[in-house]
Amino acid sequence: MNTSEIHPLPKETFESLMEKSALHCVTIYLPMDKKGKEQNLHLAQARLKKCIRQAQEQLANRQMHVQDIADFLQPIEQLLDKVGLWRNPSDGLALFLDSGEALRYYKVPIMFEERTYVAGHFYLLPLLPLYHNDGLYYLLELSQDYVKLYEASRHHFKDLYLEDFAPGQLEEAVGFDYKPKMLQFRTGQNIHSAGAFHGHGEGKDDDKKEIISFFRAVDKGVKKVIVDQNAPLVLACTDYLLNLYRETSTYPNVYDTNVSGDPEFKVKTSLHQASWVLMESYFKRTQTEKVTQFNERYHTQKTSYEIDDILNAALNGRVDTLFIQNDTDIYGICDMENNEVTIDDQEEIYNTSLTNLAAMETFRQGGNVYFLSSDEMPVKGNSMNALFRY
Repeated sequence: MNTSEIHPLPKETFESLMEKSALHCVTIYLPMDKKGKEQNLHLAQARLKKCIRQAQEQLANRQMHVQDIADFLQPIEQLLDKVGLWRNPSDGLALFLDSGEALRYYKVPIMFEERTYVAGHFYLLPLLPLYHNDGLYYLLELSQDYVKLYEASRHHFKDLYLEDFAPGQLEEAVGFDYKPKMLQFRTGQNIHSAGAFHGHGEGKDDDKKEIISFFRAVDKGVKKVIVDQNAPLVLACTDYLLNLYRETSTYPNVYDTNVSGDPEFKVKTSLHQASWVLMESYFKRTQTEKVTQFNERYHTQKTSYEIDDILNAALNGRVDTLFIQNDTDIYGICDMENNEVTIDDQEEIYNTSLTNLAAMETFRQGGNVYFLSSDEMPVKGNSMNALFRY
């Protein structure tokens, strides 16, 4: 399996969709069917047909000619006959069409609400959980003869090619004449399991020194490769090596629990899943901490639930964390030149999703975006709350 990039929608692709601006951009989200009965009834295709009709209506309202609409939407129509797409589904399907590029569509592990959106940009809000409800961390596979580093999140697993910056095995760091001294494997144990070996006297001390020297070289490489060194670094290794690496490493956030065992012989998808099990609670804790910070600063200028304040802050890179209530959207007009925001009761031809705009600008400038239930929102009864950087 190629592990250089495992993600239903790589961040670089998402960012290219963010930057797209055209006269007509069509965005469609719909749930897919994983059960054979629903697939046989072609329910997902029926939903897509409904979305196509909605797109036709919206384009007609924007004064596009009937034949031009038919020609424009033909790539989406052609998906209806793409049998492999519907027989091998994910939870949801996201489609993006504009006049400048070919149709782009992605199967993603999110159960979308059915949605059609036509504007001068793509509507990307439903996709943000792929990046912001999962958190970024790093996974270091580590043994005495095998080292790999990955950038990871819930849906993302990317090889960072640490071998270009660090030794890939102990012998590369200490010399190929290295021979383990006095290492004895305990009877009945897997040689790769934690604590499977022990030594005596000087030989054991020498082995430890050799490993520490190796780990120092690995640590230097890790710090060269990882950009965000506040992100947690999870180790996939034996328990013995975890303790040694934590003692040796100068990386500021080595996680205190490891994916145990020798990583070299584990399937990468299993390692990814096991590491996310460790990290999920960590990132949930981060979300909770941000809510706490909001509550502590509620009566200061570092928080707001006013839409115009939040949009202004998002556009100027001041939003540290944006909280969005699930299944809500605010429509209106944001006049960036005059710093004016008009809020409408519903979606219209002339307005845009202000929620999408605030979320995209927060994401673009490195802020956090969390989707919460109405009960979890710091200021209840408001669809957006924001914690500001300053």
